[in-house]
Amino acid sequence: MTTARRSPPRRSPGRRPGGPDTRGEIVKAARETFAEKGFAATSLRAVARQAGVDAALVHHYFGGKDELFIEAMALPMDPRQVAARIVDGPRPELGRRIVTVFLGLWESDDGQQRMKAMLRSVVTSDEVARTMREGITRMILEPVAQFVGPPDAKLRVSLIASHLIGVALTRYVAGLEPVASTELGPLIDHLAPAIQQYIDG
Repeated sequence: MTTARRSPPRRSPGRRPGGPDTRGEIVKAARETFAEKGFAATSLRAVARQAGVDAALVHHYFGGKDELFIEAMALPMDPRQVAARIVDGPRPELGRRIVTVFLGLWESDDGQQRMKAMLRSVVTSDEVARTMREGITRMILEPVAQFVGPPDAKLRVSLIASHLIGVALTRYVAGLEPVASTELGPLIDHLAPAIQQYIDG
């Protein structure tokens, strides 16, 4: 008596299911899609199409666009947590919180390396710069601007960002003295009133 041979299972058409490398392939597809379209115009469905997977898998691994952006761009911090720490407190102390949180991202060796890498990516690629600008605006600058309130909240917050990026370049990249070697506490004491002036002035 002979046993009938079984045919190998046929793979159903459509998007491929998740596998060991699926998460990494989604991240790669997200990085490419963010670079091409920017943060605002990128959707999870577009990333799923680029990765060749079902959109539900992207939701499964990342939950939403913010999480996917943070992973794809290899950010050294979660921008949403940064914004939450900044707005958690009274308005008269907002300038000090902004300076403290921002410089705190740079103070460790690992944080400094990651922040420098992010800056290099921004200044060497127009696509990355656009994506980072849109993403950071969405997750940090807009929540802080809402906390600041009118008038000219977005302009004020943008000026704060410009001021602090300049300080970071001076202290951590160019190493200009005496800013580079000043203790963090006194540096914050000097900067906090200037940043508060952007908020209240």
